[in-house]
Amino acid sequence: MSDAEIFVIVPLYNEAAVVRETVMPLLKAGYTVVVVDDGSSDGSSKALEGLRLVLLRHAVNLGQGAALETGMTYARRRGAKAVVHFDADGQHDGAQIAEFLGPIRRGETDVVLGSRFLRREDAARTPWLRRVVLHGGIVVSGLFTGMWLTDTHNGFRVLSEKALAEIRLRENGFSHATEILGEIRRRKLRYVEMPAAIRYGAYAKAKGQPFWNSFNILIDLVMEKLFR
Repeated sequence: MSDAEIFVIVPLYNEAAVVRETVMPLLKAGYTVVVVDDGSSDGSSKALEGLRLVLLRHAVNLGQGAALETGMTYARRRGAKAVVHFDADGQHDGAQIAEFLGPIRRGETDVVLGSRFLRREDAARTPWLRRVVLHGGIVVSGLFTGMWLTDTHNGFRVLSEKALAEIRLRENGFSHATEILGEIRRRKLRYVEMPAAIRYGAYAKAKGQPFWNSFNILIDLVMEKLFR
């Protein structure tokens, strides 16, 4: 597959300060970048003006899962050979995409899942409170899906063409991450975890992501499963 046939889907919600810096390396690498603006109110889309990428927009904020499914739907229609899920806030390292694509290019797996807990140095970068909550999420996801991984709510992942064709996201919120695992198991897709270095810089900490988003993930997952 060519780099242009690899679609990097970037769900975007109020990240005007960093999104341009986030997508520039992806464009320079030659990937097809699909940004899904999920009802941002801070002018995030304007920050991308002049860039050669695909910009899709939701009129209202629907949730990260919905934004990913919108991007995946576009990628299916455009014949993508693989899709990458990549956060807009600058925490992921675009240079790792080529490494993640390796097992898929070689036909060894259908899904590559990023993990911040496979390497000691990556785990050490994760704020301690976030580590605690994420490990709780690992237990909850394992109980709901039967897939016991080292990191179940990492937004950095790669889906092969086969996985893209078979996985459809119905969970609009953060619990889509657990839904993906359930789909992988139900459809008997091959998967592998690979180390992912997550950057927790001043911007992320200022937004409160190490704490509140961790609890949002866990609460959204539990509520969805209890009351669906």
